[in-house]
Amino acid sequence: MNQTIMDLDKRERRAKTLLKETRILNIARLANMLVDLFGLEAEFQNVGKRAGQEVELYIPSLDGYLTFQLVTEKKNFECRSEKANNPVATVILNVKRENVLKVVSNIIRSKANLFGLIKLIPKFITRKIVIKGSLLTALTLVKCLMIGKNSVYKNKL
Repeated sequence: MNQTIMDLDKRERRAKTLLKETRILNIARLANMLVDLFGLEAEFQNVGKRAGQEVELYIPSLDGYLTFQLVTEKKNFECRSEKANNPVATVILNVKRENVLKVVSNIIRSKANLFGLIKLIPKFITRKIVIKGSLLTALTLVKCLMIGKNSVYKNKL
């Protein structure tokens, strides 16, 4: 009987771990898909000397990491659901589990210009987003993720 309880605890822990990993993996897939479909090549060409650098996104509420490697071509963009080996910057997303997709979506749907970056200031002030390491490298990644200038977002009247 005691062995059965231990087996149930072990299964429950494995199920929780799998659920956590699945949530992080889905966010990584979403980022890859949105950048692939709607990303703007011009922002990737502006990466310049930061190409090859890793930026890590840590989401404490999901206890998981996403790793982005800066590239100069959109077709080479890849988001991985793992801890970075040598991150130049770490972006910490301090939001509740229910709001993670909402915040990520707001960032992605913004335009990659000064006004799009200004929209992020309240999230910095409230400490929903914290950047450790190179601020410019993290902002370069954010601009690559922003797809708001895509024609999909233009109003057709």
